[in-house]
Amino acid sequence: MLMNRNKRTGRAALIGALAGLMCSVAAPLPVFSQQSSPAVVSNIYEGSRSTSRQSRQITSAGVVAIPEGFENLTLSPGYLLDMNIYNVPEMSAQLRIDAQGFATVPLIGPVHIEGDTVPEAQKAIAAMLVEKEILKDPQVTLNILEFSSRNISVLGEVQSPGRIELLAPAPLDKVLALAGGETIEAGNDIEIEHPSSNGELNSRHVEYAQGKDSAALRTTLVEPGDTVLVHRAGIIYVLGAVNRPGGYLMVNGGSLSVIEALALAGGTTLQASTRWAVVVRKQGSGVTQFKVPLSRIEIGQALPPQLQLDDALYIPVSTWKAVLINGSNVLSAATSAAIFRVP
Repeated sequence: MLMNRNKRTGRAALIGALAGLMCSVAAPLPVFSQQSSPAVVSNIYEGSRSTSRQSRQITSAGVVAIPEGFENLTLSPGYLLDMNIYNVPEMSAQLRIDAQGFATVPLIGPVHIEGDTVPEAQKAIAAMLVEKEILKDPQVTLNILEFSSRNISVLGEVQSPGRIELLAPAPLDKVLALAGGETIEAGNDIEIEHPSSNGELNSRHVEYAQGKDSAALRTTLVEPGDTVLVHRAGIIYVLGAVNRPGGYLMVNGGSLSVIEALALAGGTTLQASTRWAVVVRKQGSGVTQFKVPLSRIEIGQALPPQLQLDDALYIPVSTWKAVLINGSNVLSAATSAAIFRVP
């Protein structure tokens, strides 16, 4: 019995010792968890919140795309510029270009910078500062804050006709690409209208056929404010004793000979006269006509003449009718003919 009491006493002592040891070890933990931990957690939270704010700002700002042709932009009335001069912050200012093309610079006055690029305008202002003996060697920096929208109109036989934003001169091939390219009905005549200072339109023509060398397009510049008109291909008419009479667009180079036109119309019928054909051509307010020796062309004794826009090639049924053809009647029939595209 005494032994059992001693065992219980020893067990209680051991439990008490273990409890004291655990208390001594665990005593600092509540202090750390209640004092240090919130500060650390708070700092981590603030840091993550700050990082989150920064990431949101970066995400919301994104990458700003520079408009097409911005690097070649020339200044014009309405532009707002931010001017900074190195080591002279008190001369920083915002400059608005007025209707006459002048920007009023502090201590200098009006400086004409219309038509200049940004580097040219910087040099012009720096030169005025030296000329006025305000600064000896100024380093002027201009940034564009606002610019007026400048457009061109692309009309006619293009996939997406309409207005296109164009800030600086661009090659004609690039302008046509922005409009989706030419349609299959486009001819070989592209007209560019440019407004002059007196309000008149100066027009120039560029000859180009689809699939041909585009050097003429690459070397022709279109300026803001211009109008580009892609004309429709001209039409020639093949009428009379042919298998598919009608009008044919002169695409893919814009030229057709008499033999090529006959081939497009499916050739002549069995009742056709193959000795002579007649070409009816508009001339001023009237019409003129001339014979084409088909039989001699077929055996190589004559060259096939080239047809012009709006020509009507008429194949008679018999030789004697060829002499009695009325050119006006032929053109009247041409106006109601179906129009086909040259393949």
